[in-house]
Amino acid sequence: MGVKERKAMEREQRRNQILDAARHLLFHSGIKNISISKIAGQAELGVGTIYFYYQNKEEIFVTLQEEGLSLLHDQIVTISNKRISQKNKLIQVAKAYCRFSVEHKNYFDIINYFLSSSIVFFKPDLKNRVDKSGFKVLSVIRKIVDKGIEKGQFKQTDSEKYTILFWATIHGVLQTRKMEATLLKDDGFDGLFEYSVNQLIHTLTQQG
Repeated sequence: MGVKERKAMEREQRRNQILDAARHLLFHSGIKNISISKIAGQAELGVGTIYFYYQNKEEIFVTLQEEGLSLLHDQIVTISNKRISQKNKLIQVAKAYCRFSVEHKNYFDIINYFLSSSIVFFKPDLKNRVDKSGFKVLSVIRKIVDKGIEKGQFKQTDSEKYTILFWATIHGVLQTRKMEATLLKDDGFDGLFEYSVNQLIHTLTQQG
């Protein structure tokens, strides 16, 4: 390994240390109680090193959300490119987000933390960065809906509003997983999730 490659690997390692430390502190202290110095301490790095990579703690949390949404976007694009019906694409998109919430829980929890809060934590420029990543995900789903309408697989509808409804519903249902032993003890989370997805898609396919 050459010097250039080794330095690049070291930079990536430090960057991951910073992101992992910030993620850990977020769920133990809340964003308001986090400072760059606390992140540095958790990461076992100097404060100056943190500032070399990020301007402030907000940029760190925006980066975490962007990474998670980018990963999710790539998975959904793969589904959208499959040669299957648009209905099946929507079903697979919903299942992909469900898997994402488990297999990439660290990213999902970060996204959920900020998405579920009624407080806007970021300044407009940083919020726009997160929104842009989110819009990329939603735009793929909207294209699936539009294609389904074009092919006659779905009825005419406001694809933009439906996309938001679809995503908000799926995200909301994922929050009920924690109640599997109580509220969902009869059918379980999987049963509710499948029912919700089927009902959502039924509204697109039902005529009249």
